[in-house]
Amino acid sequence: MGQIAIGGFQHETNTFASIGAEFSDFEMHDAWPGLTRGEDLFDAVAGINLPVTGFINAAKSDEHQLLPLLWCSAEPSAHVTEDAYERITGMLLEDLQQYHSLDGVYLDLHGAMVTEHAEDGEGELLTRIRKVVGVDIPVVISLDLHANITERMVAKSSAMTIFRTYPHIDMDATGERAYHLLNHLMAGGRLNKTFRKLPFLVPLSAQWTGATPNRELYEQVEEFDGSVVSIDLALGFPPADIQECGAAVVAYDTDAEIAENAAVGVFDAFMQAEPLFDNNLLSADDAVRAAMDENAGPVVLADAQDNPGAGGTSDTVGILDALVRHGAQGAVVAFINDPEVADMAHALSVGDSFETDLGGKMGRSKLSPFHGRFRVEALGDGVFECSGEMARGVTTDLGRTALLRVELEGCDVRVIVSSLRFQNLDRACFTHLGIEPENQHILVVKSTVHFRADYDPIAERTIIVESPGEHPCRLTTLDYRNLRSGVRLEPMGPTHAP
Repeated sequence: MGQIAIGGFQHETNTFASIGAEFSDFEMHDAWPGLTRGEDLFDAVAGINLPVTGFINAAKSDEHQLLPLLWCSAEPSAHVTEDAYERITGMLLEDLQQYHSLDGVYLDLHGAMVTEHAEDGEGELLTRIRKVVGVDIPVVISLDLHANITERMVAKSSAMTIFRTYPHIDMDATGERAYHLLNHLMAGGRLNKTFRKLPFLVPLSAQWTGATPNRELYEQVEEFDGSVVSIDLALGFPPADIQECGAAVVAYDTDAEIAENAAVGVFDAFMQAEPLFDNNLLSADDAVRAAMDENAGPVVLADAQDNPGAGGTSDTVGILDALVRHGAQGAVVAFINDPEVADMAHALSVGDSFETDLGGKMGRSKLSPFHGRFRVEALGDGVFECSGEMARGVTTDLGRTALLRVELEGCDVRVIVSSLRFQNLDRACFTHLGIEPENQHILVVKSTVHFRADYDPIAERTIIVESPGEHPCRLTTLDYRNLRSGVRLEPMGPTHAP
């Protein structure tokens, strides 16, 4: 039985977004638990589809002693403030220093954290951890599929595992795989590392692992299980203007040649797949017209560029405006993040009407709001249990929510307003206010891919929409300044030359 320090510090950073992550954002419980330190960590993450939960369950089955550090996350956004990063890192290191007899360390990280003062948030954290535990204690980490893996992250960790699905339905399974790697190392096993960075970026809207070529690439990764100790592929988080942004392959084995050959195999397959990545997007007008032409529903319109799960403000109204202009019927939008309007609705009663500007209030661009008259149809406290496969075990706390109907003759459009940013990746986003999503003709979700885990089973058709937002899915429109030279900005796209 070994002593293992465990913790987690997660943030996915969109450096092109305008809303940053402060310390209070990590303290807050939204969908994931708020900052939790010490023994309370175990209860906070219990039963949730998280890597740390999978690790804990696997380690406890082998009767290891788990020594808690802290776990926290914040909704994806622009840079983590220096204050937040230093305070949280300081807590984690302070707790780590209390444990004088360690056999291993496990950290539940994202892999795409950028701070105000450090491009490589995880690499910096791991460097500081090594200063505490030394070079001999194995340190294993789990990462998100969208991790921008850096040379320093690979060098300062003993091994890593990475999600293999997008939507991320295998988060807890990834933590379990991390446990088996750490257990191997604690038992005296050795691992040789191979790390390969890919030379082109893939937009999130082209990273769905249920479609070609990602489906086949991850099938190949899994085919190596058993012939190599560990191999994983990260597709990267492209709206991050850092030098080492982009996809990468990591492999580990007791035999260096086996690790190298496995990594090269996945690398070569990825390169051959470059022409096959699909980033087909429709304008809001074209998407709404196409949805209205469908005889059956629901048709899901994914507002991919205003996805709060990728740093978007979740308050742009391009698709809402198109729905109303085209006279859409049976349409519901969720969520538009506007706490002011949520408060206005809660000051009224169900059935009351009011006129206001909705959305368009956040971010540096301050896009035009939707001005209209709305009738209050339902009110909620934003607390609900998610029921889908990805968010299993999650209980949200989004503050006041309201279901509003646009009062305009000729259209049947409703919108759910929230008080906090939250990606619509679960049908409970609708059902908590009495909307049965399978009975609607058009569902608009502020999400890029994660929604597919819970909405694909009921969707008659799914359309990815190119509407304004701070998560651009056309990477050639982004002004990269720190990205390494020679990287193609999209599959088969132009080469970056700073």
